Amino acid sequence: MTLHVPAPDGRLLEVLLSGPDDGFPLVFHHGTPQAAVPDPLLERAAAERGLRVVAWSRPGYGGSTRRADGATTATVADDAADVAVILDHLGLGEFLSVGWSGGGPRSLACAAVLPDRCRAAVCGVGLVPPAEYDGDIRDGMGEENVAEFTAAMAGSAELTALLEDYAPGVFAATAADVADSLGSLAPPVDRAALTGDLAEVIAATFRRAGEQGIAGWHDDDLTMLRPWGFSVKEIAVPVAVWQGTEDMMVPFAHAEWLAANIPGVHAHFAQGEGHISLFASMPTILDDLLEIAGLR
Repeated sequence: MTLHVPAPDGRLLEVLLSGPDDGFPLVFHHGTPQAAVPDPLLERAAAERGLRVVAWSRPGYGGSTRRADGATTATVADDAADVAVILDHLGLGEFLSVGWSGGGPRSLACAAVLPDRCRAAVCGVGLVPPAEYDGDIRDGMGEENVAEFTAAMAGSAELTALLEDYAPGVFAATAADVADSLGSLAPPVDRAALTGDLAEVIAATFRRAGEQGIAGWHDDDLTMLRPWGFSVKEIAVPVAVWQGTEDMMVPFAHAEWLAANIPGVHAHFAQGEGHISLFASMPTILDDLLEIAGLR
């Protein structure tokens, strides 16, 4: 079921619901550049555990209206505020949060900004907050991500030019060629994982992300580079960090830093797994999330 939730500033937020109507809410934050699409792997694992998936497209992606300040001052914490709007519209209170890749910071934002509602959160293969990190976030990334974040650090014009060059290959991806579209960002373990439903979903979410051109992608990158609007060092909600050692999109060092700086974190470091292959562990990830949330 797809709906469009009105935000107080007049924007519309695209939301996909799946699973039992009376299931405990699980908010899913997609990666960058992606948007909310049906995801059999996530939805099946969630339904088997009695969870109702609330997936949403961030501003500028899919059918979600771009923020007026997305390119200038929007923060990661603003995305948690949008989650609260969605939950209020649906009449939902407490929830669990899972974020993957670019969605990882948004999941951490839910834990930080909505501590009275977010029972526990997962940051899966997620970026560190650059304003708090004591290194260069690009160290260890594949060449495409190094180029992307270098352009983002240079400013909107430079980032726009680079993303307009990248966009045609990414936004037109099919299941058959999605691995090639990732270039050096997909090591052998991730290329091997990009088959069946997983390849179909990733290609679909790339295509859906481009419904408004590069708007969401552009704003996502710049938002993640700014101060996030909260400190991960002050999170009091249970958080699990999941990371594969072979990840070329978000370096393993990011997960090590998050594990060292988020209070009480539950760190899961998967030897031999990549950025994409680790997603196949979603049943285990959800079991762990329910455990740390005190829901089983």
